[in-house]
Amino acid sequence: MAVPGSSEKMLKKAQGLPADQVFLDLEDSVAPVAKPAARATVIEALNQGDWSGKTRVVRVNDADTQWAHEDVLEVVRGAGANLDCIMLPKVERVAHIHWLDVLLTQVERELGLPEGGIGIEAQIEGPAGLSEIEAIATATPRTETLIFGPGDFMAAMKMPALTIGAPGATGYDPFDSVLMAIAMTARKHGLQAIDGPYALIRDVDGYRASAERASAYGYDGKWVLHPGQLDAANQVFSPTQADYDKAELILEAYAHYTSDAGGGLGAVMLGDEMIDEASRKLALVTAERGRLLEMSRTTRFQPSA
Repeated sequence: MAVPGSSEKMLKKAQGLPADQVFLDLEDSVAPVAKPAARATVIEALNQGDWSGKTRVVRVNDADTQWAHEDVLEVVRGAGANLDCIMLPKVERVAHIHWLDVLLTQVERELGLPEGGIGIEAQIEGPAGLSEIEAIATATPRTETLIFGPGDFMAAMKMPALTIGAPGATGYDPFDSVLMAIAMTARKHGLQAIDGPYALIRDVDGYRASAERASAYGYDGKWVLHPGQLDAANQVFSPTQADYDKAELILEAYAHYTSDAGGGLGAVMLGDEMIDEASRKLALVTAERGRLLEMSRTTRFQPSA
C-alpha cells in the first residue's frame, strides 16, 4: 500500500489496514516543498507506529534528483532499525542500484546495523531500465523486488493515455511484453515481482481486472492506492479454497502414486485430469501460497483400493 509520507493521518491509518507491505512515500505523492519535512514525519511513523505483520518500506526520490541522497541518509540514520527496505524509483541504470547499495552499506556501518540488512526494491519505469533489467536485478544481494511503474513508463513510451495503469481501450494490452520481461527476470533470480498502481481508485472492477492480469503472469502482488482496493488485491493474490484444496490433493496423490506403495507411476489420472511432475510443480505454487496464509484444507486424498 502506498502512503504519502507527508500525511500523519494516512500513515497512522495504514498501520491498521490489511496490507502485507506499506511503503511510506517521499517521491511522487509528496510535493517538492514538503519533501524535507516529510522525512521527519516518516521517521516518526516508523519509530512510533505499530507495523506488526507488515513489511516497512520507504520510497525515496530517484537517484538523479536533489533529494535522494538526504532521503536515504536521514531515513536510515533516523529509523534504520525499524526499516525493512528502501524502494528506489525510476531505476534507469545499474549505477543507480550500485549507488544505493554503497550508501546503505556506509550508513549501516556508521550506525552498527547489520550490513546488508536493509533491502532494495527497484522500480522499473522506463525503456532504459527495462533494457538493463538483468544487470539491475543482479547488481547486489540486497535487491528483493522488481516493481513495474506504469505511469512513468507510459509517459516515457509516449503512450496516448491519461490514467496511470490503464493504457486505454486499444484492443490489445501494450503492457504484456513489459510485464512478462519483469516477471521472467524476477523469477530467474529469485526476486518478488510486483505490479504498480491503478489510479482509478473507485473503479474496483477495473482494478481487479488489472490485478488478475498481473496474477496471470505470476506476479506476487500489486500496489493499492486506496483502502477500497485492498479487498480485491488480497482476493486476487490469494488462492480460493477450491484451488488450495485441489493443489494439496494433487501433491498428495502424486506423492502416493510415484511411491513404491502406489505403484511407482510417473503419470496417473486424478479424477478426469492427468497429473505428472509438471502438475506437481504447478500445484506447489498454489499450495505454498495457501500455507503461507494458514489456510485449512477441506478435502483429503483417498487412494483407491
